[in-house]
Amino acid sequence: MGRRGSSSDDPLHHEGGIPAPPVRAGETHPVRHSTARHLRKGKRFTWLKVVSAVLACALVAGLGVIVVKVVGLRSSLTTEPLNLGTEAQGLPVDLSTDPVQILILGTDSRANTGGAYGRDPSSDGKGNSDVMMLMNLSADRERVTVVSLPRDLLTDIPACEDPQTGAIYPAQQFAQLNTALSYGGPGCTVAAINQLTGMEIDHFMMADFNAVKELSTVIGGVEVCVNEPIHDTYSNLELPAGVSEIQGEQALAFLRTRHAFGDGGDRGRIRAQQSFLSSMARKITSEGTLTNVPRLYNIADAIARNLTVDEGLAEITKLLALADRIKNVDLGKVAFVSLPTSLYEPNPNRLVMDEVEGEKLFSILRADGDVTAADEDEEPASPAPSDGPSSPAAPEPEEPAFDPSAQPVEVVNASGTDGRSSEIAEQLQTLGYLLATGTESLETSPATQIFYSAGFEDVANELAEELNVPKASVLSSERNHGVTISMGADFATGTQLEATGGVGGNLRGQTADQVTCQGSGGF
Repeated sequence: MGRRGSSSDDPLHHEGGIPAPPVRAGETHPVRHSTARHLRKGKRFTWLKVVSAVLACALVAGLGVIVVKVVGLRSSLTTEPLNLGTEAQGLPVDLSTDPVQILILGTDSRANTGGAYGRDPSSDGKGNSDVMMLMNLSADRERVTVVSLPRDLLTDIPACEDPQTGAIYPAQQFAQLNTALSYGGPGCTVAAINQLTGMEIDHFMMADFNAVKELSTVIGGVEVCVNEPIHDTYSNLELPAGVSEIQGEQALAFLRTRHAFGDGGDRGRIRAQQSFLSSMARKITSEGTLTNVPRLYNIADAIARNLTVDEGLAEITKLLALADRIKNVDLGKVAFVSLPTSLYEPNPNRLVMDEVEGEKLFSILRADGDVTAADEDEEPASPAPSDGPSSPAAPEPEEPAFDPSAQPVEVVNASGTDGRSSEIAEQLQTLGYLLATGTESLETSPATQIFYSAGFEDVANELAEELNVPKASVLSSERNHGVTISMGADFATGTQLEATGGVGGNLRGQTADQVTCQGSGGF
């Protein structure tokens, strides 16, 4: 079902998303006031809709060197309280040895942008948090897991106290998660996500629109891949098909767009953001950035001038400890995961968390586990007790999910190596896919992808397993009937794609060592 029409680029029509009027100090209200710390006086920033600048630096060793320069830039940082929930109970965390949860936020606020990004009445003041990423650092320093929370997610928001005015915003039931930012600030989003996940967020980071533009320019651009030309008049994203290196306004547009990717909703945009961050991490680790002190200082400057953190994280010693624990994480263990969701039936433009799969994800993170690990096989069920001897029942033969010989499969060679489509088509024919055909393409693609139209998802997944194509590159598309295997430059030889990283179980997402491309269609 399509999800167009719910866009951060258009005026947002919230469902349960208009903040309840606050109760001013001195007025009676059944909600209890908290002892939350008040905001330090100083310059207020608008927050970044996309937080790639902060996250990309945190994912690589560069932050360890950058932070030395940040000491001189400390005055550029702005702080806000960590948790505005009236039931807030902050617990101390050791950034060197404990598992750490850091919430990374961005906002759709147009304040102080001079009208460069349009006018949206719902984004006045603090705005709404268009991007919410919960970054989890494992205690053993070997894993980084980033969970993307959709802005369209419906959940409960607890009562929050505005640190500037002392006003209490009443609790909201089944409201849109991204509106929590407007209930006093980022600390209310922290409180809401703590309640949703059963976790305890230790710190947050926020940056403004300029951060992604400045950082993407400082590092010389970030490579992105799209399957067809993009002309998005809402975000002003203009890209040819294939691989492009983007920076500045185009990098921001890539991260802002909702209309260009997927079905026009949160899921497609989140996938594009994960791909961008993975590409940025790969570039920073591969181009000598980590040993280039002038470039590192420029990165530090771009971050510090556009960064807001909670009061605890503003201490330089804590930033040093944080940097030290992430600097050697392998990109295959840097996982970007989408929160498991389903469409909200009364309004398909909204999402709700899949309770079963969502709880599986957060139970892994609460146990400081690894989301890239495959699910362990379940123990076989014990047989029911019997009163007497009996012969074991013969297992019933499983019905095949589909008949391979009747499935339309097209293999498109976009690898840049002649003859590959015929080779793989012949291989599939020996496996029973008698209708498999090969087609040569004039275009090349960096990544192998499998596209399927409605009714062919099982076929696509079976072929992905046969060819070892990661599930992050198995996408729905109605451009062709059946299944289309687009062979990229990563599949120029052999009968199976060389394995890369990936997330386990039923989770959707990718690891930072995987190259993915974006396009229209479902997700």
